[in-house]
Amino acid sequence: MLNSTIAMFKPLLVLSFIFFAQTAAPSILSPQSGQTLRGQVEIIGNLNAPNFSSAELAFSYASDANSWFAIQTFTQIPTTQTLATWDTALIADGDYDLHLRVVLQDGASQDIVTSDLKIRNDTLPVADTVTPTEESSLLSAATLTPTVDIITVTPIFSTPTSLPANPVSVTPTSIYGYLARGGLIALVLFALFSLILRLRKN
Repeated sequence: MLNSTIAMFKPLLVLSFIFFAQTAAPSILSPQSGQTLRGQVEIIGNLNAPNFSSAELAFSYASDANSWFAIQTFTQIPTTQTLATWDTALIADGDYDLHLRVVLQDGASQDIVTSDLKIRNDTLPVADTVTPTEESSLLSAATLTPTVDIITVTPIFSTPTSLPANPVSVTPTSIYGYLARGGLIALVLFALFSLILRLRKN
C-alpha cells in the first residue's frame, strides 16, 4: 500500500522539482566566499530567471570592484549547473570577487557577487603541523634507546716455523777446526822451509 502511494506521488514530485528549478533565482553555488582556489575551478550555479535575455560571469580584484574581467557570456540558460571552468593559473595570486549578472528582457538585471576568493597557485598548501605537546608525546611513546654492540677482537698469531740450517754459518767448533788446520799447515811449511835451507848449505 505504501509503495503504491509513493508511486502515485512520484510524477508529482518530479514535476515540482523541475518547476522549482526553473523558477529558482540566479545564484553562484560554488566556489563560496572565503574559499582558497588553485588551478582549474568549476563555477557552479544557475541562471534561471523569468524573461532571461543574457548573462555574464566575470571576476575582479577584491581591492578594485569597478574593473571586471569576463570569464563567460551567455545568450541562453545553460543546460547544466556548471557555468564555466575558471583557469586561476592565468592570473596572479591574490583576493578576488566573482560576479554574475543576469540581464532580463525588459532591461533589468540581477547581480550576484561571491567575494573574498583567495587564489593561491604559487603558494603551497600549509601542511599539518605537530604541536610541541604532540611531539613530546610521540617521543615518549617511542623512546629511542641506542644500543652499542661490543665486539671483542682476539688476535691470532701464526705459529713460527724453524728456518733451515744456514750452510755458511760459522760455529765455534768450525772456528777451532780452522785454527788447528791453519797451525798444522804453518808447521808443515816451516819444516819444509827449514829443510830447504839446510840442503842449500850443504
